[in-house]
Amino acid sequence: MRQARSLIDSFGFEPGDPMASSNICWGIEMGYGAIKALKLENDGGEYKVLDYAVINHPKVLSTPELDQTDAMRVALGTLVNQHDLSNARIAVSLPGHQSFARFAKLPPVEPKKVPDIVKFEAVQQIPFPLEEVEWDYQTFVSPDSPDVEVGIFAVTRQRIMDQLSMLTDVGLTPDLVTLSPIAAYNALAVDLGFTADTPGTIILDIGTVATDMIIAEAGRVWVRTFPIGGHQFTEALVSAFKLSYSKAEKLKREAEQSKHARHVFQAMRPVFSDIVQEIQRSIGFYQSVHPDADLKRLVGLGSTFRLPGLRKYLKQQTGMDVYRLEQFKKISMDGPQAGEFQAASFNLATAYGCVLQSFDQAPMQANLMPVQVIKEAMWKRKVPYFATAAGLAAAAAGAMFIRPLLDDNAFQSASKPQILATVSNEARTLAGDAEEAGVTDSTQADLRGAQIVGLLDGRGYYTNILEDTARLISMVDSNAQSAAANDPRLAEALRNHEAMKLVTMTSEYLTTPDAVQSSSTGRQPRGAQRDPIDNVDPALQPIQDKRRIKVTAQFEIPLGDADVFLLDQVEPVLRNQMQRDGAPYTIVMSQAEPWTDSSATTGRGTSRPRPGGQTGRIIDDRQSTGRTSTNIDSLAPIINPDDVRDRSSSGSDEPASTTVTITWYAVIDPMDDTTNANNGDQP
Repeated sequence: MRQARSLIDSFGFEPGDPMASSNICWGIEMGYGAIKALKLENDGGEYKVLDYAVINHPKVLSTPELDQTDAMRVALGTLVNQHDLSNARIAVSLPGHQSFARFAKLPPVEPKKVPDIVKFEAVQQIPFPLEEVEWDYQTFVSPDSPDVEVGIFAVTRQRIMDQLSMLTDVGLTPDLVTLSPIAAYNALAVDLGFTADTPGTIILDIGTVATDMIIAEAGRVWVRTFPIGGHQFTEALVSAFKLSYSKAEKLKREAEQSKHARHVFQAMRPVFSDIVQEIQRSIGFYQSVHPDADLKRLVGLGSTFRLPGLRKYLKQQTGMDVYRLEQFKKISMDGPQAGEFQAASFNLATAYGCVLQSFDQAPMQANLMPVQVIKEAMWKRKVPYFATAAGLAAAAAGAMFIRPLLDDNAFQSASKPQILATVSNEARTLAGDAEEAGVTDSTQADLRGAQIVGLLDGRGYYTNILEDTARLISMVDSNAQSAAANDPRLAEALRNHEAMKLVTMTSEYLTTPDAVQSSSTGRQPRGAQRDPIDNVDPALQPIQDKRRIKVTAQFEIPLGDADVFLLDQVEPVLRNQMQRDGAPYTIVMSQAEPWTDSSATTGRGTSRPRPGGQTGRIIDDRQSTGRTSTNIDSLAPIINPDDVRDRSSSGSDEPASTTVTITWYAVIDPMDDTTNANNGDQP
């Protein structure tokens, strides 16, 4: 996150090698086909290649029944043993299919409010709680448009910690972690000199198990990863010729020299079609969001792009000029390895981009390095400095205490003046007289005034509850207005109505059993009640012994059937955004639906079941190696106008609105670890 860069700046250290030079860096791409690494030196903006490595896995990591973690660890060990990675910074990339990228347009706000708006978008776009991911963002501004767009990039914390663990096993601690599509874009943007006037360019990096598609156009960047790569070509040969996976992989690599080349390419043709279809669907979606987009060329990266006929096929199907990266313009290698380096260049673009970002020379600076790892590494590096400082402090302290010790010895040896004994005796006499007079006895304090003032304690809770309710209505209305752009039925409902209208709201102050029993009168305090919380609900049971305010609010929604509206617009706000920083309590609600249908005109009971079972979004992580396809409609849902007309013209017996009752608890007492664990879905 952006906190990572600020931490590094504030500490003045990089988290990796303590002897690392700031102008020398290794960029490492941990690929499924090979580990690619590039070592560059930055000499005043000129980049010199010091070393490089392409370490192929004995078997590609998509091979069935292969332990991918062990194979990757072995390849990393080979890299460390064969090349000197000391005294240099380390920048690594994560595959695009193991992360996710989302893009959105920001409303016009002041620049200082952009981070808050982006965080709000991140909560909406990332299908995991923010506490479980590492994320960063990048804003884009087109010179011909006032709109500000944002790209949000994230990876689950568990996944990135697994990758860092493998690097730690071979003695490496990276300074920077980015995503492969970001690194690939940075490499070409710097090497080819992209500007806002550069013709619209598609960068296509076909990897082993997935393809990263990056669109760079008019100062904007857009990324999509779809699960088609070299593995799918190999699987096509396995199916067509009944070969083992390893033999099919070898046949694919040697297809051009094979006497059965025509049959081999015929077997792989369906995969060519799948790739083109995904490219065309992605272009269609991008142009629907940016109607003025003009895409002119396509640049291919990766070993799979060497397949004969692929460039020609893509040009025929897309109508664009198609190029393959053969060599870099701004970096080269001298000496006997020059030819080998040029041949390997098309596989080193991602590593190149990692290095450029480490040098702060890249247009995109998203860094997903966990902040906690950076802190630990920096504190570890500061230990020698702390030890030196402690030694100096001890010496200074010793020098400071020598003089006081000498003065104390001189004082102890001196005789006490007679006046001290006289004053001490007189003080004891006066103290005895005061005790006999009874003026030193302790008295019972009158606490009635303090108790009256205490009646005002806690009145601020209700002001905060009203603020939370207003925020709930505001955020739901904002989400609904955004969703209405793609939902004619919702847009019609919101034409003359608010998304949520508060009808009634009640609150109950509930005390703990201990507080009731310890009352001096033996009676329950006025206004304090015990709440019969359902023991079945694990989210509410832990708070029954805590002071809390039960809030019950009725809202009117301008939809006859509000199930989908509640699930899509209301529940995300209740689950993820009700809790705010600075609130004097913690908001807790049921793990089940926190609302009930209280419409007087409906006869469907007090609670509606979730349609289709448990709802929610799941990241398409696709570690499996079978062929899959991504539904582009989920990225850009297209509404059939005929469907809208049919629904609007057909008669409907649904009531014009629905009244729902939402219940939550404002828990005043601190939430312990057990309670927090039981309410894991609460903010």
